[in-house]
Amino acid sequence: MAPDAPVNGTRIIADRNAPPISVVGIGADGWSGLGSVARETISGAEVVFGSARQLELLPDTITAHAQEWPSPLLPALPTLFDGYSGRKLCVLASGDPMFYGIGVTLARLFGAERLRVFPQASSASLACARLGWALAEVPVVSAVGRPVETVLPELAHRRRVLVLSADEHTPGRIAELLRGNGFGESMLTVLEQLGGPRERVVRDRAATWELAAGDPLNVIAIDCVADPKHPRATRVPGLPDELYGGDGQLTKSEVRALTLAALAPAPGELLWDVGGGSGSIAIEWCRTHPSCRAVSFERLEHRRRQIADNAAALGVPHVGVRAEVLTEVGKSTESAPPDAIFVGGGLTQAGVLETCWSHLRQGGRLVANAVTAESEALLLNWSAAHGGELRKFQIYRAEPLGRFTTWRPQLPVTQWAVVKGDSF
Repeated sequence: MAPDAPVNGTRIIADRNAPPISVVGIGADGWSGLGSVARETISGAEVVFGSARQLELLPDTITAHAQEWPSPLLPALPTLFDGYSGRKLCVLASGDPMFYGIGVTLARLFGAERLRVFPQASSASLACARLGWALAEVPVVSAVGRPVETVLPELAHRRRVLVLSADEHTPGRIAELLRGNGFGESMLTVLEQLGGPRERVVRDRAATWELAAGDPLNVIAIDCVADPKHPRATRVPGLPDELYGGDGQLTKSEVRALTLAALAPAPGELLWDVGGGSGSIAIEWCRTHPSCRAVSFERLEHRRRQIADNAAALGVPHVGVRAEVLTEVGKSTESAPPDAIFVGGGLTQAGVLETCWSHLRQGGRLVANAVTAESEALLLNWSAAHGGELRKFQIYRAEPLGRFTTWRPQLPVTQWAVVKGDSF
């Protein structure tokens, strides 16, 4: 798990009179690369926390007790400092503690007012400095504690991407991922031990990558080259239907694009996808921004598996998949109210819309699609009671008919989209 992940939503109420926790970024250049204030901070600490690699960078003159991080770290963090009450604590971090680092987790846990953070140059800054890339224009994806597939939504022809590696095997996994997704001609540059005396840079195309695993402390730079024959998978909703595996229970690409437009995802928002099928709505919601989250509710086990498989294949493996009956969700869910809900299946099941409406936050959006007369009648009744907009879509696709071309109609879809206001 990445060090910047939330710690079960826990917030520690700390002694306001206790000394602040110092969080010092240290690079591969070690003690010599630190400024005088950072050195004085470490020297004045009574206990210094860090990884074995970070603690080894300190000189013998440091008299503080060196405490190596336990493994796994995150579950231990809420109580880790309990035995050091009133003592001067220092935490070592790699580079910039607030860039995918332990500083983010500590700020969530204790509050920013309890920390004093001393950042060094981040690995992304150092990599862009070596490559001559504009840091502000380069997306950074962390593969620390996350599947490498998380990189996929960022890939686009001529785009440059940085990946923070989990270990020495990440470059090979990234190369394999690129080869399998139409980016085999992309150039990979692996930058190891940036800023330190053992800094090393190696590069090759993903298609021919056979370099042996190197140093575990590395950053991967991807100069993307897309195969024009491979289906494009951008962040824009309405991906090609053939990118989804499953049993055909799928919101088709045109209706999917219209549905996502009505759901209107924004960064950091949570979607409930009810009647997930192939998971296409939840998946494309999450692809719009790395911080978007989704939970897909699907009663059939084989479809739950296909949702998880599709989510991983399309770069959003964090999509949640739930099996319970939706009307029971209020008894077991611990998550915040959803910002948006899509109902694509089970509309006529007793209590589904009522449960969705009761859990949706004020100002949240609900979008429901219907393809049967019974479910359409239900949406008409809900629209009369709660307002919103009703639309009906009829999509035609061209198909060959002998030597000619004809238009084959898809099932018409009735859509109800509504914002939950204070008056309802």
